[in-house]
Amino acid sequence: MLAHRNVIRFDAAVDAVAARGRGHRNADRVLYALSQAANHSLLWHGINMVDAVVGGAARGPEHRRRALRRSAVLAVEQALVNGPVKSLFRRRRPEAVADHPHQLRTPQTSSFPSGHASAGACAATLLSRDLGVAPLWWTLAAAVSWSRVHVGVHHGSDLVGGAALGAALGRLSTSVWPPRVPSEV
Repeated sequence: MLAHRNVIRFDAAVDAVAARGRGHRNADRVLYALSQAANHSLLWHGINMVDAVVGGAARGPEHRRRALRRSAVLAVEQALVNGPVKSLFRRRRPEAVADHPHQLRTPQTSSFPSGHASAGACAATLLSRDLGVAPLWWTLAAAVSWSRVHVGVHHGSDLVGGAALGAALGRLSTSVWPPRVPSEV
């Protein structure tokens, strides 16, 4: 399926767009930093921890529990995506296109689906539900996803697959482990 000619064309078109931004100092600096910050979902866990402390102090223990719940869901999501799901596909990473101008952890797992895109979509789904301001969370998730193509470690279709999977797992988590509603508190 990932070798289908339409997928290959899509990936080539996305990479051509990304290639135009590579080598631009500011774009490289921001996108490499964003890619690194999102390794192991640290960006998303950091947001959740700040919300647990600051939001929890302002809004109470249920708010804190929701923030901690989001991080727990992300931990399960990442274990699933980066373990059994990636092992089903074993897709090669893109060929190195240039020297990396900034520090970059070289992934050893399958390229498909993107764990960064999956975590971003899962986090954006949960943060949007709990905190609102969906455009903020989805823009950040999209930027993290794009950073992975920019730094040359993912194909465009990896992002699409990861984002779809992450959003689905975020929504599924609400069915499996629903947050308490205020009347239950």
